[in-house]
Amino acid sequence: MTTNNHIQTGSYRWRWVAAIWFGFALFGALQTVFVMRSEGMHHAWMELFVVTLLSWLPWALMTPLILHLGRRFPLPKPWRFQNWFAHIAAWLAVSVMFCAWDSLLDVLLNPYADGSPATFVQLWHSKFYNGFLSSMVLYAVILIVSSMLDSRERLAFQQTETARLNEQLTKAQLNALRRQIEPHFLFNTLNAVSGLVREGRNDSAVSMIAGLSDFLRRMLEDSSRQQVPLEEEMEFALKYLDIQKVRFADRLQLSVDVPGELYPAKVPSLILQPMVENAIKHGIAKRAQGGTIRISASRCDDVLTLSVCNDGPSLPSDWEATRPGIGISNVRTRLQSLYGNDCEMSMRNRSAGGVEVSVSLPFVIPSSAEA
Repeated sequence: MTTNNHIQTGSYRWRWVAAIWFGFALFGALQTVFVMRSEGMHHAWMELFVVTLLSWLPWALMTPLILHLGRRFPLPKPWRFQNWFAHIAAWLAVSVMFCAWDSLLDVLLNPYADGSPATFVQLWHSKFYNGFLSSMVLYAVILIVSSMLDSRERLAFQQTETARLNEQLTKAQLNALRRQIEPHFLFNTLNAVSGLVREGRNDSAVSMIAGLSDFLRRMLEDSSRQQVPLEEEMEFALKYLDIQKVRFADRLQLSVDVPGELYPAKVPSLILQPMVENAIKHGIAKRAQGGTIRISASRCDDVLTLSVCNDGPSLPSDWEATRPGIGISNVRTRLQSLYGNDCEMSMRNRSAGGVEVSVSLPFVIPSSAEA
């Protein structure tokens, strides 16, 4: 892939070099012919046009070499003699070639229709002496343009590389957080299985293990995706609740209010499970009569809000000063990594009793190519 990109870039630059020099030569040839004709001069106009057009061929052919020398021997390092020597030698070589080629065209085509044209050596010496300063300026302009283009490419590459590294870092951080959630959920479920075994509810324990196996299998299949459709996330959450229902039986009631039109929306994977787990742990498990878990979703303009609430005990007055659990902390950190300031998470006591955790994030539906 790198070799192909390099070949394509080289071909792209060659086309640009040829197009620029052809345009420059065409403009010079047309200007020379029209200006001289407007001043009443008498020359072989077609020959003059061809000579003026073709005279720039050495500069066009040598431009890639000049660009290469500019990258290999950069002049911003003034104390490196070999850099200056390389460019002086290249400039002299291009000047000599340009003057020799231009003189040869004049001798062969005689565009000025002179009765006794000068010899090749006379023309070469005159053109080299008169074009000494202009060729130096032209060489310097090519170097400056080359340096500017290379600087822009380096800046674009650095920006692309920085963005790529930042994306990799974010993915690594999200994967680390996700791996932290999965063992946390696994340990809690295994503790629940141990509790069922101690209570002699072996059939329930077997059912919970089977549900856990199915849940983990699906989680591993989607382990590389940081975002999934809300429909899949709901399936994960309901599968987790099925496992918990084995433990709590009739003590756990469920209410779901998620409109079907919101199912395609992209949400972070495993975002609901820690919220549901937190609602069960602090709202249902501590009550002998159990309670109800309610999962809801709504959309307001371009904002999707997911809510999980219970009807258990309210939050204590100093709950904000206490350290939140690992599940809620990971939810907040993952949201911040994925959406930055475009998301919001809140925990509050409900007026009817219980606690509600809500997450607001951008409403995005994947395109057909991403689906």
